[in-house]
Amino acid sequence: MKRPILITEDEYTGSDFEPSYRVADSEGSQWADYAAGGALVAAGVLLVTGHRRAGLLAAVGGTALALAGQRETLRAWWEALPGYIDYTQQLLNQAQGVVETVDAQRATLHRILAREPRV
Repeated sequence: MKRPILITEDEYTGSDFEPSYRVADSEGSQWADYAAGGALVAAGVLLVTGHRRAGLLAAVGGTALALAGQRETLRAWWEALPGYIDYTQQLLNQAQGVVETVDAQRATLHRILAREPRV
């Protein structure tokens, strides 16, 4: 079912304005939205009932269908991904440095305590 939307005078560039209608969404993308929603609901039901593999497969399929209609969003995410990977790598390097510092301090403390006689 096509959903018409009224085109207003602001959207019209001609001299003689006559309201007209256009289709908001193509029916081709609408079925994909319904299929994606159905697959995600089915995935939830399958996961709740204990069918883990089937639920995960349905969730992956539903997510793929949902994202298929969002090409611009996917492209933006794909282009932003290297920046997130670099940031994550920096955080991991910092964490590694902290762990190495703590390990060196632990070793120093262990040597100091090992030298002192116990009372």
